[in-house]
Amino acid sequence: MAARTKSAKERPSYRCTECGWQTAKWLGRCPECQAWGTVEEYGAPAVRTTTPGRVTTSALPIGQVDGRQATARSTGVPELDRVLGGGLVPGAVVLVAGEPGVGKSTLLLDVAAKSASDEHRTLYVTGEESASQVRLRADRIHAIDDHLYLAAETDLAAVLGHLDAVKPSLLILDSVQTVASPEIDGAPGGMAQVREVAGALIRASKERGMSTLLVGHVTKDGAIAGPRLLEHLVDVVLHFEGDRHARLRLVRGVKNRYGTTDEVGCFELHDEGITGLADPSGLFLTRRAEPVPGTCLTVTLEGRRPLVAEVQALTVDSQIPSPRRTTSGLETSRVSMMLAVLEQRGRISALGKRDIYSATVGGVKLSEPAADLAVALALASAASDTPLPKNLVAIGEVGLAGEVRRVTGVQRRLSEAHRLGFTHALVPADPGKVPDGMKVLEVADMGDALRVLPRSRRREAPREEGDRR
Repeated sequence: MAARTKSAKERPSYRCTECGWQTAKWLGRCPECQAWGTVEEYGAPAVRTTTPGRVTTSALPIGQVDGRQATARSTGVPELDRVLGGGLVPGAVVLVAGEPGVGKSTLLLDVAAKSASDEHRTLYVTGEESASQVRLRADRIHAIDDHLYLAAETDLAAVLGHLDAVKPSLLILDSVQTVASPEIDGAPGGMAQVREVAGALIRASKERGMSTLLVGHVTKDGAIAGPRLLEHLVDVVLHFEGDRHARLRLVRGVKNRYGTTDEVGCFELHDEGITGLADPSGLFLTRRAEPVPGTCLTVTLEGRRPLVAEVQALTVDSQIPSPRRTTSGLETSRVSMMLAVLEQRGRISALGKRDIYSATVGGVKLSEPAADLAVALALASAASDTPLPKNLVAIGEVGLAGEVRRVTGVQRRLSEAHRLGFTHALVPADPGKVPDGMKVLEVADMGDALRVLPRSRRREAPREEGDRR
């Protein structure tokens, strides 16, 4: 009996490296976190007792700890400082992730040049390009500085050697999936390699008081590639977002130990590089002398920043049995809901038999419910071929019963619209303090909201023969 018990203890078992789930046999996919290839064999842990060791630093009351060592230093890019919470903290490790071609390398090379100075050297390590290729980009975006050092390496030991030679205050690694350690089995970019490389660089950053920016790849679903442990180890996680065919780029904070995750940085990508946009609302508007049917303005919140955006809609007679529903920058499901609400609650007929196109201006993506009212009014304006009043913004969530619900940050949205010169607004009930000189109309349902369409110019959508009789 004792022999069987001992054999059972020595029997190898398997554990998921992502979530820690354990099993007695190997599986290709973890049934707990649904990750592939993360179940690895490990032996029964031996019982060890850790004896107390010598203390390296004495514990102090928290009020006596010197907080000046964690003072943030500006990156030279105000929009990035806004997301980071003031700048880069010495010893902080930041993970920047985004799709290929979105502008990560261009932004970080600009940060590397602007952060370099006599007292703070910057080391830019590239594992995806040669040094000459990075130099060409630096010439194009004017990112040349005598205190910016460049190295092309894919070996972890060589990267650590560059740290000893240059002694930088800021390290930028592009990217963490291209660097490998010869002491770890596996190809570069594998889970074991990414974990080892990130762990070594994090230890070096904490010991040296050096800020580190790591570029991370993303999967086809937009998630950060590699083990989830990487996001837990770093101090800040930033997502670089944007449509490759548009100029706008957004840097969104997902995790931040030194600030809030409500901030969003706006950038414009152009031929000369990438620049921050302190006032990006102009990218999302089309200035016209006279209003056009099918357009409505709204104010969306990206983090804590209000942005005025334009929604456009177009309805035409369909030439096929199944009418088209095309959206750009809007969620198709929410547009379909607004169409159903307009037809059932707003009494706008024949929408189901027309081709409907809806889009946003400037590449902005509207996903929050506060844009529902603007989408519905744009569709109604397009269906009746009647323009909405000039200088009007619409803010509110629309329910399936046709009611207009309250949303967060109405006062900030109205202040931004008033700053840009808009004088009228449709909002849900009880909007709070209204900016001086702005006329606000509180609407309870879609019936109230549709009354802003001028009756004298309104042309109803086509109806069926039975309805005309």
